Amino acid sequence: MIYTCTLNPSVDYIVEVEHFRVGELNRATKTAIFPGGKGINVSRVLKRLGVDNTAFGFIGGFTGQFIESELKKEEIHADFVKVNGDTRINIKLKSGEETEINGQGPAILSEHQDELMNKIQALSQEDILVLAGSIPPSIPADFYNQMVATSKRNGIKVVVDTSGPALKQFIQHHPFLMKPNHHELGELFDTEISSKNDIISYGYKLVELGVENVIVSMAGDGAFFFNKGKILFATAPKGIVKNSVGAGDSMVAGFLAAYFNEQDIEKAFQYSVAAGSATAFSEDLCTKDKVEQLLSEVKVTQV
Repeated sequence: MIYTCTLNPSVDYIVEVEHFRVGELNRATKTAIFPGGKGINVSRVLKRLGVDNTAFGFIGGFTGQFIESELKKEEIHADFVKVNGDTRINIKLKSGEETEINGQGPAILSEHQDELMNKIQALSQEDILVLAGSIPPSIPADFYNQMVATSKRNGIKVVVDTSGPALKQFIQHHPFLMKPNHHELGELFDTEISSKNDIISYGYKLVELGVENVIVSMAGDGAFFFNKGKILFATAPKGIVKNSVGAGDSMVAGFLAAYFNEQDIEKAFQYSVAAGSATAFSEDLCTKDKVEQLLSEVKVTQV
């Protein structure tokens, strides 16, 4: 079973305004509301690709109830820890450019943290755990580190999709998959990535440090894949970008869905890039039909 964990989920409120004016009354031309957070996005895409999974994390209040009920509609099993306070609301304002206003999440008490850790400890070596997104300020900065250490002791495959210091902490635990974009890859090594050769050099360095599989995304410029046996490059399909939210999460889900079903790394990488592009070209997260339409446009070559 695949489990996703979102420590800081959100309700994503998308607002479109034709000509946004600061300090004046603005009327929305279109609105939409979705359960949000990187791990939740992975869960939603996995389900759309035919892979059952369970969503872990912290939720609270009426916004937490919304997330739970929306996942239930999509037949995604939710096993959240309930906390005091309301899950945050993130506003995505689209008016030519996109502006984001991310809300503040509820305080996560130590007993809530212990409850989630107990769920992680109950997983088995047949399971895959996806740790995705930011750490709430009320949780210790090394909480992800604790979760990975516990998972690895139990033989669980861990997938990492976060950024900043938390991402760097993961390397020592040799996760099954990491998916930084090229900017995050540079941050890991305190450098600036300015060419594909830089990506090849630093991407493979993660493998040398013990990460089993690495995908480095470059948006419309394609992606690289690294493990001990292969370095692959995939072209990205061409299309109109409509959605900047969830493309990276869709790449993680696409890889896991194909790997889970076929155990073929190259096909999993191809599916990953197609899924990320399908979300970027959609108003919401990708559908299976859209991913499979784009598969033939993703050309994977050995580097």
